[in-house]
Amino acid sequence: MAEKHFQDVGMDSFFGRFVYDRVVPRHHCLVQLNQVIDWDSFTELLLPTYPGLAEEGRPPYPPVVLLKMLVVAYWYHLSERQVEEITTYHLAIKEFVGLAVDELAPDHSTLSVCKWRLLAAGGWERLQAICDEVLRQARAAGIRLGQVQVVDSVHTEADVDPEADRRRQEAGKPPRDPQAQWVKKGERRSPGPEGEVTRQELRYLGYKSHTSLNAETGLIPTVVPTVGGAADNEAFPRPLAHDEGIGVGATIYAGDKAYDDTDLPYRLWAAGKGSALRLKEDRTRVRNEHHAFWRQVAASPAYRAGQAERFKVERKYGEAKRWPGFGRCRYLGLLRYGIQAYLTVLVLNLERIVALLRGERFRAGSRRWQGVVA
Repeated sequence: MAEKHFQDVGMDSFFGRFVYDRVVPRHHCLVQLNQVIDWDSFTELLLPTYPGLAEEGRPPYPPVVLLKMLVVAYWYHLSERQVEEITTYHLAIKEFVGLAVDELAPDHSTLSVCKWRLLAAGGWERLQAICDEVLRQARAAGIRLGQVQVVDSVHTEADVDPEADRRRQEAGKPPRDPQAQWVKKGERRSPGPEGEVTRQELRYLGYKSHTSLNAETGLIPTVVPTVGGAADNEAFPRPLAHDEGIGVGATIYAGDKAYDDTDLPYRLWAAGKGSALRLKEDRTRVRNEHHAFWRQVAASPAYRAGQAERFKVERKYGEAKRWPGFGRCRYLGLLRYGIQAYLTVLVLNLERIVALLRGERFRAGSRRWQGVVA
């Protein structure tokens, strides 16, 4: 068997660790992130993205270099072109990625090829495996998951101008993103000039990610990307099964009214878990013997404890949309949307792990690159 060989990125030269140790603050979050995560453990997972498994042809960049550049792209909400530039000129990012000061960053097209080869090598499987390994390392480092998991879904709008897309289809052309679905997202009430209240239906064209959030740590063990019309209660078994598969060990699952499906509480109870899936009013409001059981569930300690933690998932979704830009799709199609979903969750978890283990957080100003990146 041929030996795997990668391009020398110069980190062992004078312009590598020697320079970085003297000019990049050791408390920087990216420096801390390099210390708390064993990035080399991802090499085997990423090798299938290389022709010949990096055993043939010219030496390529180490796969972890490309993974870290994708992390930087989502951490700072940058395009591949922007992350190529910022990696070349920003020393803390360059050290994190693993390039010597005098090395150029890989071309942005290399990142694009890396993503599509990841999909070709098993769809979302390797991205999920990377997220699972990060969580495993966090737990091995001492982070203990709490007993309450909060399930919910977050919508992401498709990269489509609806009006332009309508004209496009009227001209006989296919939609820009055929897999994106129109989904109703509730109503907005607005007062008029005469005091009257008007109701406007809120709809979006896009996709959905169903997640499971650990309330105590703020980590997301599971994400399941779907089309926009996928019902939350029907998607629930997949996050539950994945949580169990990686040993999350939560004893209570909380959720909003979208999970009020009689089968789901029984599924949780059969698994030895408490249900804090919010019950609709018609289950507890009616005073008869048929609804007494659900009133007892709503009064149980597990239900109250789970519902008290449910707000935390909305806070995490706000963070996902504000920083990694999860409010709008980067790519077209469900398969590529999954790349965005997994990398967004990966970045959120990495930032949280650094905060939990080292107490270092990113400042808001460090997220803004206006004037730095073209």
